[in-house]
Amino acid sequence: MRQSATAKAMQRSKKAPLIIRIIRQWDVQAMVVPAILFVFVFSYIPMYGVVMAFQDYSLFKGVTGSPWVGFKHFEMFFHAPEFWGIMRNTLVISFLKLVIGFPAPIVLALMLNEIGSRMFKRGIQTISYLPHFLSWVIVSGFIVSMLSTDNGSLNMLLEKLGVIDEPINFMSEPKYFWSILVTTNVWKEIGFSSIVYLAAIAGINPQLYEAASMDGASRLRQMFSITLPSITPVIVVFSILAIGNLLNAGFEDILLLAGNPVLRDVSDVLDTYVYRVGIQNNRYSYATAAGLFKAVISIALLAFANYAARRSGNSLW
Repeated sequence: MRQSATAKAMQRSKKAPLIIRIIRQWDVQAMVVPAILFVFVFSYIPMYGVVMAFQDYSLFKGVTGSPWVGFKHFEMFFHAPEFWGIMRNTLVISFLKLVIGFPAPIVLALMLNEIGSRMFKRGIQTISYLPHFLSWVIVSGFIVSMLSTDNGSLNMLLEKLGVIDEPINFMSEPKYFWSILVTTNVWKEIGFSSIVYLAAIAGINPQLYEAASMDGASRLRQMFSITLPSITPVIVVFSILAIGNLLNAGFEDILLLAGNPVLRDVSDVLDTYVYRVGIQNNRYSYATAAGLFKAVISIALLAFANYAARRSGNSLW
C-alpha cells in the first residue's frame, strides 16, 4: 500500500505543470543556477562575436562599426596554400588520438578491475592519474629532455642496446612527431579518463559475475560477456563526444612539442594555424572564420555520430 501511494504521488507530480514542479524543487534548481549562469556568460554571450567572420573587423570601429564583407574570409581560408595541409594534419592527428587514445582508458579500466589486491590497484591508479594534473609545459619539457640528443635517456638506452650508433634528433624529424604526440597524450590522460569506466564497472551487479562463475565462465569470458556489455552505454556516449571533437586535434600539446619550425608541415593544425596566422597577425575576422568553420563541422559530426548511435539505443538525444 505504501509503495502504491508513493507511485501515485510520483505520477501526480509528473502531471503537474513545469513551473509548479520547479517551484516544488526550488532548492535543487537553485544549485543548478550558478552552472547555467557560467555557461550563459562564458559560452553563449561570446557567440555574438561570430559576426566578425563576416566583417573586416577593426578594434577601433568595433563589431557595430566594422564593414560587412560576406564570405570573403571563408574564401580566403579555403583558398589558402596551407589549407589542405592543415586539414590533413588535423584529421590524421585527431584520428590517431581517437583510435589509440579512446580505447586505452577502457583497456586500463578492465585491467584494473581484474586486480585482486586493493593496495596494488590503488597504487597503479595513483600512478596513472598523476600525469593528468601536470601542465603541458612540464610534460613537454620532460619529453624534450628524454628525447634529447644530449644525454637523452631514450637515446642513451638505444645506444647501450646497440640499436643505434649515434643519437637521433627525434624532435627535429617530422616522421616521429605524430607518434611522439599521440603517445604523450595517451600517457598523460589514460589514467584520468579511466575513472568514469571504473565507476561504470563498479555499478555492475556482482550477482552476474557469481552466476557466470557457477556456469564455469572464466574471468576473460566474464569480461567480454558481462563487463563490456554493461558499460557499453558509457562507451557509446563518450565515443559520440570524441567523434564530435574530431577537429580538435589539440593546441597546447602541439604548440609546445612542435617548437621546431621544421615540424610545421606535420604539426600545423586548425587551432595552431588560427593562433599563428589569425591572432598573432591581428587578423581577427580571418581567425573567426576558420573557427566558425571548425565549429560547424564539429556540430555536423556530433549529430551524425548521435544519429548512428541512436540505432543501438544509446545516444545523447
